[in-house]
Amino acid sequence: MALELVPRQEMKLTVSMTLQLQQAIKLLQLSRMELVQKIRQELEKNPALETADESTEKENFDELRELGKYLDSYDSRWRNIIESEVREFHNLENYTTYTESLTDHLLNQLLMTSPTAAEERIGSFIAGSLDQNGYLKASVAQIAAMSSSETKPVQKVLALMQTFDPPGVCARDLGECLLIQMGMMGMENSLAACIIQNHLEDLEKKNYRNICRALKAKMDDVVAAVKLIQSLEPRPGRQFDNVNPNYIVPDIFVVKIGKRYEIRLNGSGLPKLRFSSFCKNALAGGKKITDETKDYLKKKMGSAKWLIQSFYYRQITIYRVMESILKFQYDFFEKGIAHLKPMVLRDVAGDIGMAESTVSRINTKKYVQTPRGTFSLKYFFSSSVDSVNGEAIAATAVRDQIKHIIANEDPKKPLCDDKIAKILKAANIKVARRTVAKYRENLGILPSTKRKQF
Repeated sequence: MALELVPRQEMKLTVSMTLQLQQAIKLLQLSRMELVQKIRQELEKNPALETADESTEKENFDELRELGKYLDSYDSRWRNIIESEVREFHNLENYTTYTESLTDHLLNQLLMTSPTAAEERIGSFIAGSLDQNGYLKASVAQIAAMSSSETKPVQKVLALMQTFDPPGVCARDLGECLLIQMGMMGMENSLAACIIQNHLEDLEKKNYRNICRALKAKMDDVVAAVKLIQSLEPRPGRQFDNVNPNYIVPDIFVVKIGKRYEIRLNGSGLPKLRFSSFCKNALAGGKKITDETKDYLKKKMGSAKWLIQSFYYRQITIYRVMESILKFQYDFFEKGIAHLKPMVLRDVAGDIGMAESTVSRINTKKYVQTPRGTFSLKYFFSSSVDSVNGEAIAATAVRDQIKHIIANEDPKKPLCDDKIAKILKAANIKVARRTVAKYRENLGILPSTKRKQF
């Protein structure tokens, strides 16, 4: 039986990811800072784009509708959203100042001791080998190798630098850090120093009875020594942590006016885009240009059109997602975190008629400022925990309850996870002990054995 190729027509419905669609999707998931950078890059390389001031913004909106009819479905409502943008937002970076680094602080102190060239070189390697907490992360042998020195001079310079400010700096572990501080206080032979040197593990576990038995000391004396140790600085370098803080600039605001909430986009700092008047006039016949130039300008105008459309689509999508969140989580805005409801992407996607993937992208790195604080949009999406009577409770609200319970516990008798689970059950929240432990760890809270205080 012979095989032969037979032509056949077939119709298929497929989704094509055009460059324009890819651009729109990419803009959705950009953070505010990334969006500003993207727009500036496009302004630099596309002559068909320019920035618009307040007086030309309405004109630019009308141009956009005439070119693409892209936002017809939003019409006057979108115009109102644009006009409701918040434009005045202070940039906190303008108020930041330079702080001296830990390395510079130590080297300045070293120079005041009139070191030799070799000692200065060794000190530079020591200061450069500290982590952000002020601990030395290289061994004496490694410092000696890097500075082309013997170990003895390195030990001498290290001992000197361990007397510098801040107290405890250049230590190689927590025990040495605390002992250096005790030595500076003239208490190197005290009960507290002995506990640090020999019973640091018991101290961490708050097993004070073991310390009393081992040192034949009274409980009152051990507790007093522990309080002294707790007053020491375990991270001496933290005050010099000059990593630039990440200020959150909200993409959208929820403000309460009277008894109702209003949603406003934050337009401050975002360049307002419009089509270049020069390019429009050139294409309209106002200027004599070659066919090649005309094709080039048409291409750039098309690219500008898609960027502007994608930008406005991003803004209206953020608005619509926040509008849906406000509807679902109204009790949170009125009463607080304890009233946060379970909500997933599917809920909002179905409410606004968009795909879950679109809602997911718009939630990425977006923030809202509300009367209750500034939150990531993702904060409002939470899985559910069953209550005793079968109602669903947001996991975020349960974590807040656990945090509140622990904050109000007796520090001498901290609550174990099982006890917290029983308290939650009495409050109509059904969670297992291991779930309490997981939420507690997510909150960065220590177990009860390490929270106990005397």
